[in-house]
Amino acid sequence: MKKTFLSAVAILFVMVSLNAQSFSLGVKAGVLGTKIDGQDFQSGYKLSYQGGAFAEIDILHKIGIQPELLFSQTSTTYTVGTPGLPTSINKDINLNYLSIPILLRYNFAKLFTINLGPQYGILINNNQDLVGNGKDAFKSSDVSGVVGLQFHLSSLRVYGRYVFGLSNLNTASSINNTGSWKNQQLEFGVGLKVL
Repeated sequence: MKKTFLSAVAILFVMVSLNAQSFSLGVKAGVLGTKIDGQDFQSGYKLSYQGGAFAEIDILHKIGIQPELLFSQTSTTYTVGTPGLPTSINKDINLNYLSIPILLRYNFAKLFTINLGPQYGILINNNQDLVGNGKDAFKSSDVSGVVGLQFHLSSLRVYGRYVFGLSNLNTASSINNTGSWKNQQLEFGVGLKVL
């Protein structure tokens, strides 16, 4: 599935680029507030980070596509046992993803762009184990939705986004009775157009 998705993205990227009115490349970095919604995860956001590259492909005057390739980390705390009891243990978890958002760009004002679209995440460190049972606790991929606002001034980009998980991250066989786990992120960062 990963190879099929990456191949489809590459073909779409080439087709859109050939018909683009303008095309640019850049780098970006940002801070994230991340959490996983689900049973036994702490509810607050934890500070994390991301970095990578983006392309801006304007198809029409106000509409375009913004594919990105990002390294991002989701940090959370999982409670093993009953929360509040002396036997419960809090375990910090860091999940590293190669994230590929494919965003629709809508330039609704001269300096502002709305970004909206799907994001596919590939879990890089898939050996996370919550209770020492030797099985992977998280699925190897994640599908999310992205909505955000970007301010652009010459080559500088400043953005804020909300990323909401659409797929369940919990592997059904890893831990019993834990329900659905979904990723959430608040993203704030800067980008620099280099080409």
